[in-house]
Amino acid sequence: MTEHLLLRTGRTLGIFAIALTLGACSILKPAEKTEDGKSATAPTDEAAPPGKSDVPTVRLITAQTPAVRAYRKTGARHIYKAYANRIYKGKIPPLVYAVVVVETDIDADGKVTNVSFSRVPSHAPEVPPMIAELIKATSPLPSPGKLGGHTYVDTWLWDKSGKFQLDSLTLGQRSR
Repeated sequence: MTEHLLLRTGRTLGIFAIALTLGACSILKPAEKTEDGKSATAPTDEAAPPGKSDVPTVRLITAQTPAVRAYRKTGARHIYKAYANRIYKGKIPPLVYAVVVVETDIDADGKVTNVSFSRVPSHAPEVPPMIAELIKATSPLPSPGKLGGHTYVDTWLWDKSGKFQLDSLTLGQRSR
């Protein structure tokens, strides 16, 4: 009797999984086209709200290719040069005050267009705005050349003293 129950439960789960898969296929199926090339299911222009796009704007972070990693070092050197007295010399302590992951948007000329954060320290909310100001004050960064405008990511290691290192140029971390 137990085998029969297990077999029946397994069969039910299998049918359920197939139904979900088929349902997903119909949701992801491309829209059918009419003879004039338009989508048969797309709303007409009159139905669409004015000024709204069907595609949401999404900010994409540039893939970390060798050229982008090289530019990160170039940008970090530019920031280090501007704030030579704020750079933490030597290896950073084992417990830094704040670790902040910064996304910097630059245009084709190196001008900083936006600074945002993908990791902020909850115990040090004052640090990210200071970092944003430091980056914006050094704008424009060196021209990215063929890379053009893009978003690159770097991690700021912030000491309680207000000095910092950037992950792309860090000298490492002490064990004690």
